[in-house]
Amino acid sequence: MQRHSTSDGQAATLAIAGDWTLRHYATLRREVERNRRLLNEADRIELDAMGELDTAGAGLLVELLGPTRALQVDQWAPELPAERKALLRTVANALDKPPAELPAQTHALADVLAHIGRTVAGVWNQQRTLLGFIGLTLQTLFTVLPNPRRWRITSLVAHIEQTGLDAIPIVALLTFLVGAVVAFLGATVLADFGATIYTVNLVAFSFLREFGVLLAAILLAGRTASAFAAQIGAMKSNEEIDAIRTLGLSPIELLVLPRVLAMLITLPILTFIGIISGILGGLVVCSLALDISPAMFFTILQRDIPLNHFLVGIGKAPVFAFLIAVIGCLEGFKASGSAQSVGEHTTSSVVQSIFMVILLDAVAALFFMEMGW
Repeated sequence: MQRHSTSDGQAATLAIAGDWTLRHYATLRREVERNRRLLNEADRIELDAMGELDTAGAGLLVELLGPTRALQVDQWAPELPAERKALLRTVANALDKPPAELPAQTHALADVLAHIGRTVAGVWNQQRTLLGFIGLTLQTLFTVLPNPRRWRITSLVAHIEQTGLDAIPIVALLTFLVGAVVAFLGATVLADFGATIYTVNLVAFSFLREFGVLLAAILLAGRTASAFAAQIGAMKSNEEIDAIRTLGLSPIELLVLPRVLAMLITLPILTFIGIISGILGGLVVCSLALDISPAMFFTILQRDIPLNHFLVGIGKAPVFAFLIAVIGCLEGFKASGSAQSVGEHTTSSVVQSIFMVILLDAVAALFFMEMGW
């Protein structure tokens, strides 16, 4: 790089020569530092003798001249090639921008509150999406039901077997054991008051109203909702749902309705099985530990337990079944193409289903209590 400056009165001329490239960066840096303090706005700049120019050299040249003068290169150096003018303007624009402000430091409490706010907003958006999907499912259901030719009986029967028949052993075993545990606890507490005979009422009330439908719904939420989400999520990752839409078919009608209808059929049946199994578990404990014969057990059951308790329990089953099936299918549709996303939405379907079942059961218990049912 060759460089010289001449003085003419009060104005000086700075002639820039040589190659302004990365290879000469160290030497050019020293020259820029030395001449930048001497350069005034009135000084003339000559670039006729400048050789090669790259981005590193353009950055040093803009630093020497200043971003404002570099942006006005068309005025004081019209003979410079257009590509070099464009390079100088681009580098000057980049260097002329103010430095990005560092993010303000926040306190731990503010971070916690912000996280809570984002979580609440996410839950709200999730519930809005669920309501929209429920509406879409009901619309498709009411469109398909009047047209028997669009019913998918084979798919419905297959899902009834998957969600109902295959779940009978685990539902019956679990409710039987829970019924025995409830009877043991009731006998332990009521023995202090000499009222062990009311263990029969405790077991009957708890399973007819709450435990029968609740345990069956929670089991199906963990067993069936996760299966729905995984199946539909895998289909989406394999682009099978896109293929269904390409064929002019509705994924809601083809995939969601058979699963929803199967759950609406199977959960009341499983609830009934759970009620019977729970009461039988209590019967076994009463017979073996409390000297209450089966005849006395059924006599008390028939005399003291009205039918409305059974209707309350069995009436909640279709509502729980619809929600579990819809949540499982929705999470499957929300999954993206990766296996990680399918796993995350499968887990989310189980958590949401159990949460909604328990929440609605609590609301229903308060409502029925206030109504005297």
